Amino acid sequence: MPGTSIIEPTATAEYGLEDWLRWQESLNPKLVDLGLDRCARVAARMGLEALPMPVVSVAGTNGKGSCVAYLSSILECAGYPVAAYTSPYLHRYNESLRVCGREVRDDELIAAFNNVEQARDSIALTFFEFRTLAALDIIRRSQASVALLEVGLGGRLDAVNLVDADVAVVTSVDLDHMDWLGTDRDSVGREKAGIFRPGRPAVCGDPSPPASLCEHARSLGAGLHTLGHDYTWHGDDAGWSWQGPGAVYGDLPVPAMGGAFQNDNAATALMALQLLGPSLRVDAATAAEGIANAFLPGRQQIIAGEIECLIDVAHNAEAARGLAATLRARPPAGRTQAVYAVLADKDKTAIAGALAGLVDEWHTATLPGPRGQSGEGLARSLRRQFPDHPVTAHADIAEAWRVAMSGARRGDRVVAFGSFLTAREVLSVEN
Repeated sequence: MPGTSIIEPTATAEYGLEDWLRWQESLNPKLVDLGLDRCARVAARMGLEALPMPVVSVAGTNGKGSCVAYLSSILECAGYPVAAYTSPYLHRYNESLRVCGREVRDDELIAAFNNVEQARDSIALTFFEFRTLAALDIIRRSQASVALLEVGLGGRLDAVNLVDADVAVVTSVDLDHMDWLGTDRDSVGREKAGIFRPGRPAVCGDPSPPASLCEHARSLGAGLHTLGHDYTWHGDDAGWSWQGPGAVYGDLPVPAMGGAFQNDNAATALMALQLLGPSLRVDAATAAEGIANAFLPGRQQIIAGEIECLIDVAHNAEAARGLAATLRARPPAGRTQAVYAVLADKDKTAIAGALAGLVDEWHTATLPGPRGQSGEGLARSLRRQFPDHPVTAHADIAEAWRVAMSGARRGDRVVAFGSFLTAREVLSVEN
């Protein structure tokens, strides 16, 4: 009922999107409950085992959202209607599903939620499973020519893996979500390679993929195309070119999204496009236009001014190393302050350690929710890690950002990173 956490399934029409989302969070006591059995049973009842259009599934430790953004932008510039399902969202839940050039509406989501609820009976779906089934229901009914599906966590046991991908992409492989995916790259790579399918093409944007990923592709007979071997890119800050099997794209623009690794993501998207086949062919000029137009907020997003602001969702060590490379490449005239808030199940020490020597003063904040970490606890960790640097804990991200900005002077830089929640709150303050 409105104002409560529970919606009665027999009277769902009157409830809004936020009511539905709160209710979905109560269905399964586990935030993460990996496994396809529950989802598969509901999907079978809904007829969602296959989609009526080509599917590209995208997994990876980092770069998944960016790769989907490049694919979507290029295909839309070529005139193809696209359905793109991504996770997590930054500002609004509706961002997680774009169909034929627009975000899905509340009423469309609620109708799909009703369909899932009617099919699930007493099956305790997680929040992510419920939303994935709803997204697939909407995509199946759409007029999209291609579906782009971003994997939420891992690959093999993620709800997105219900659908057989025509092209499966793994953008990068590093350590994250180690409680679920394993503590070494081979274990993580094996999980992510779970989205590969027998006899269907696969792409890996990691220039040094773990042996487990390559071996799994060989065992399936999946044709694996790897960055630096089967496709490459060359260029600099002025532009770049791409070369792959039977195709060359020259005079490509520098990606608008920040970070040198974005060329890897864009190149990987181009490889996936080549493997989709002639029915979705894209020429070089359209590819260049799509890359130039692709943008995701919170990915090394720079807000220029007397005080430079850089906002990044970097929430694991690999992403933090990418952020550090950008900070080194553009040193400020003055000091750098960091607003850092990270979830409790992340490796906070490794993430902060990637920025060693690049931050003069730290501001921490408490993240809400069951996975949240207190700003005080994070501050204590940073004081041990960086004993010669000021560290201040704040009640929330907005307060940490305002204090950091008020203490900055012309020529200084303020960086916010550590999670999607961190980027979301800072961008809300700035906008």
